[in-house]
Amino acid sequence: MLDLSQAILNLGFLTGAFTLGYAADRYGRIVIYLLSCLGVGVTGVVVAFAPNFPVFVIFRFLQGVFGKGTWMTCYVIVTEIVGSKQRRIVGIVIQMFFTLGIIILPGIAYFISNWQGIQLAITLPNFLFLLYYWVVPESPRWLITRKKGDKALQILRRIAKCNGKYLSSNYSEITVTDEEVSNPSFLDLVRTPQMRKCTLILMFAWFTSAVVYQGLVMRLGIIGGNLYIDFFISGVVELPGALLILLTIERLGRRLPFAASNIVAGVACLVTAFLPEGIAWLRTTVATLGRLGITMAFEIVYLVNSELYPTTLRNFGVSLCSGLCDFGGIIAPFLLFRLAAVWLELPLIIFGKNSFAVLKSLHLHSLY
Repeated sequence: MLDLSQAILNLGFLTGAFTLGYAADRYGRIVIYLLSCLGVGVTGVVVAFAPNFPVFVIFRFLQGVFGKGTWMTCYVIVTEIVGSKQRRIVGIVIQMFFTLGIIILPGIAYFISNWQGIQLAITLPNFLFLLYYWVVPESPRWLITRKKGDKALQILRRIAKCNGKYLSSNYSEITVTDEEVSNPSFLDLVRTPQMRKCTLILMFAWFTSAVVYQGLVMRLGIIGGNLYIDFFISGVVELPGALLILLTIERLGRRLPFAASNIVAGVACLVTAFLPEGIAWLRTTVATLGRLGITMAFEIVYLVNSELYPTTLRNFGVSLCSGLCDFGGIIAPFLLFRLAAVWLELPLIIFGKNSFAVLKSLHLHSLY
C-alpha cells in the first residue's frame, strides 16, 4: 500500500502541473499560490482523518494537485520579483529550504508517534501562508505581459521604497503593446524546432532525475538501520550540493556541473550495489555521494528550466516539464519495491543507469 499511496500523491502532482501551472500563467501567480495553500491545508486535514481508504486516496491525490501549485508558483514568483542578476542565486537558495524541510522531518516523525499527527504537523502551517496575501505582491513581470503596466509600476515603487531606493522616471514609460495577450499552451513549447528540442530534453532530464532521487529517498526505508538518522543525514548532505552549485554555475556554466553531478550519482549507485554488506560505513558514504550528485542535478535542471522560457510561458513551461518529474515519482516506488523483492540492490543498478542516460541532456544549449 505504501507504493500505491506515494504513486497517488505523485499523480496529483502531475495533474497539478498541467492545471495549476497553466492557471498561474493565465490568472496570476499569487492568486493560484494562495488557492493552492488553502487546498493543501484542507485536503491534508481530511487525509489525516480519512474514515476509509477510498477517501484517503481521493484527498491525497488532491493534496498532490494543490501541493504542486504551491511549489511551482512560489518558485516562479520569487525568481520573477528579484533582478535578473540575483535570479540564479535566489533560485538555488529557495531550493535549500526544501532541503531544510527534509532535515527537520525526521525530528517531527521521531517525536510524533503516529502518521496522522505527522500529517497534521506538515499540513497545518499551510494555512499561515494565506497571510502572504498582505505581504507578497503579484509578479510585476506577469502583470506587464497581461497589459497591467500601471499596477506593475505601483508594485515596483513600493519595492523601491522598502529598499530605500528611488524608482527612475523611465519606469513610468512601462507600456504593453495593444496586441491581444495570448494564453499559454503546449503548442507554444514545441512550436519551433529548437524550443521543441529543449522542451523534450528537459522533460527527459526531469523524469530520470526524479526516478533516481525519489528512489534513493524511499530506499532508506527498506535497507534497515536507523531510519531517522539515515534520513537526517541524507537531508544534510543536500546542503553542500546547493553551495557547490552556487560556486560553480557562474564560473563553469551549467553543462559541466550537470554532467559531473550525474556521473557522481551514477557511479555511486553502481558501486554501492556491489559493496559488501560488512562495510556498512563505506556503503553509507558512497550512497550519500550519490544523493549529493542527484540533488545537484535536480537543482540545475530546475534552474535551467526557469531560465529557458519567457515570462508568458514560464510557470506553464516549468510545471509541464516538471510534470515528468511527477511521472517519475509515480514509477519510482513501484520500481523500487518490485525490484528490491528480486534483489535488494537491483534498484541501485537501474538508478545508476538512469543517471548516465540523463547525460543526453547535455545537448541542451542553455546548459552551456
